[in-house]
Amino acid sequence: MGGDRLVSRVGAGVLLVALLAAAVVANVPSRATPGPPRHELELVLREEFDGRKLQRKRWRTCHWWASRGCTIASNHELEAYHPEQVRVRDGVLRLVAERRRVPGQDGRRFPYASGMISSGPGRRSPAKFAFRYGRAEIRARPPVGRGLWSAIWMLPANRSSKPEIDIMESLGHAPDTAELHVHWADGDDVEQRGRSLRLRGLRHGWHTYAIDWRPDRLTWLIDGKVLWRVRGDAVPDTPMYLVANLAVGGDWPGAPDSSTRFPSAFLIDSIKVWQ
Repeated sequence: MGGDRLVSRVGAGVLLVALLAAAVVANVPSRATPGPPRHELELVLREEFDGRKLQRKRWRTCHWWASRGCTIASNHELEAYHPEQVRVRDGVLRLVAERRRVPGQDGRRFPYASGMISSGPGRRSPAKFAFRYGRAEIRARPPVGRGLWSAIWMLPANRSSKPEIDIMESLGHAPDTAELHVHWADGDDVEQRGRSLRLRGLRHGWHTYAIDWRPDRLTWLIDGKVLWRVRGDAVPDTPMYLVANLAVGGDWPGAPDSSTRFPSAFLIDSIKVWQ
């Protein structure tokens, strides 16, 4: 998520309007999980958030361009991400959004504090974890509430802003809708494809969000059910790292209103990657 993230988010928002007519508004039928079964792959990342602290050898709590108080200014988000908003307890990661003024990058102050994790690079250090091709699964529970924007996504380990794979995005005012997107560069242009899928019961309980990434295709799954596939130039071929965050406001979901409860938390039970 670099400086041109606005293009991705705003473009995705515009794209969703056009796609909603074609979106699946029901439970999506499933077929067999694509590719070889997981027991034939090697588990290369297993994070179950045991203990009481985030494993710093594996995760950062800001984007690579900032060490504390980072945000995505080009999206006009209302939160600054701070390390204290990332909490581990009872085997669950909590990315906690609170209504309080906090400092952010460039000397600005923001009306909300929230949390994020990234396995990506630092300003002068390589990614803590990145992979090229494989399958990532994240068991998570996004919060409900207008203005809340949960996301699990992937970016290039070389600090580029494209390509980008959005494994899932959840807008708090539409918690039964899964937002799935991929963005890639085509010369000087940014191309994107996406799906907005309404799934009954998605707002309730825990769900497993997955991306199956092969040289010739991307496949999105929720709870083992295939939802969408993409082939061709949209499929990345560069090592990518993982990001999970809970944004507040921004150009896509808009600002919270009086019905949104704070603190709110994006809960993540486990993150696993096979290759």
